Amino acid sequence: MTERQKMVAGEPYDPGDPGLQADHAAAKQWMIRYNAAFGSSPAARLALLRERLGAAGDGAVIRPPFHCDYGYNIRLGRGVFLNFNCVILDVCEVVIGDQTQIGPGVQILTADHPRAPEERAAGIEFGRPVRIGRNVWIGGGALILPGVTVGDDAIIGAGSVVTRDVPAGATAMGNPARVKP
Repeated sequence: MTERQKMVAGEPYDPGDPGLQADHAAAKQWMIRYNAAFGSSPAARLALLRERLGAAGDGAVIRPPFHCDYGYNIRLGRGVFLNFNCVILDVCEVVIGDQTQIGPGVQILTADHPRAPEERAAGIEFGRPVRIGRNVWIGGGALILPGVTVGDDAIIGAGSVVTRDVPAGATAMGNPARVKP
């Protein structure tokens, strides 16, 4: 298995691998172009999203500045909206369903690190995918941590730290986020 294959599969991988470093450099160059294209037409910005992301459905919008690790592991459904200054660390797949709205400053993180200090010192990393359903609303400044699934029609309160799955239709808020009864 290549380091990229290991990374995408959620297995321990070496982030210093030359192939991954090249992918990351390409993503940096793409982000410079995308973030500079704010005044462009919606069609031009969607074309740029489709150039780098794994998928971007019709009407998907990301307001710059936007930051990601690779881009190719991000899949946006139709009408997805990410407000200003969002970060997606996409070492594993991030799927965001149709019509989901994400507030400013939200971070979606798939990247994780070993708990054993000697493994961390060796520079090994791994990731866990994040899945966000359709018609979800994520308030500004929320953090979605590795391995989390947010069900359809859920609401995540602003500033929440989501450490566990959130069921469909639920409202979760706080640090750590808890489902509101």
